[in-house]
Amino acid sequence: MKIESDGFAAEFDQVADRYEEEHAASIRLSGEETTFFARYKVDDVKRIMDRGGDMPQTILDFGAGIGNSTSHFIKAFPKARIVCADVSEKSLEICAERHGSRAEYVTINKNTIDLPDNSVDVIFAACVFHHIEPSEHEKVLRELRRLLKHGGSLFLFEHNPWNPLTLHAVASCPFDEGAVLINAPEMKRRIVKAGFANAETAFRMFFPGFAAKLRIFEKYLAWLPMGAQYRLHAHG
Repeated sequence: MKIESDGFAAEFDQVADRYEEEHAASIRLSGEETTFFARYKVDDVKRIMDRGGDMPQTILDFGAGIGNSTSHFIKAFPKARIVCADVSEKSLEICAERHGSRAEYVTINKNTIDLPDNSVDVIFAACVFHHIEPSEHEKVLRELRRLLKHGGSLFLFEHNPWNPLTLHAVASCPFDEGAVLINAPEMKRRIVKAGFANAETAFRMFFPGFAAKLRIFEKYLAWLPMGAQYRLHAHG
């Protein structure tokens, strides 16, 4: 399923109620539950922000869906304002039912997010862009750049199309039908073109659940373009 600018009309409303079940089925070969993938991404953000001594006041979860990352952000950044944005009003309803007043909820409408310029310290986008028409990427990224404070951080995670298990997971996931995976160098190029600076790439998730003890070595493999996913970290 791909989202176009005229169609920021909430195609994910169709799958919101069964999203968790279908997601779990698609990642079965990883040996992990869906919560693991949400948690490791937020842990990455927390570790990098702590390294810089930054305490974000506002975090935007772009493409938050039903809020799988929200509880992890609330725990990792208890003093931060968490804003969940999505095209799917149904997904945001479920997110709000799960997290209530601990977060805020904004519907994305035709590439626009109703937040002021330079108002967000961290923007987080987890496996969102492969659902957006490639021709719309720069437009969407420029909107995110508008929101980000000078020196703020964009964290963009995506599936790595160079990993065969990732390709299998995406092919077997109903709500990924029609998705276009983007390789890391191309996604980095689009981020830079949209006005972000100092974009850095790290590949993630080299070991499945049965080999989880080996994940301590992942930091030495971040350069190797064979991880199941990748992370791009850039600045405003």
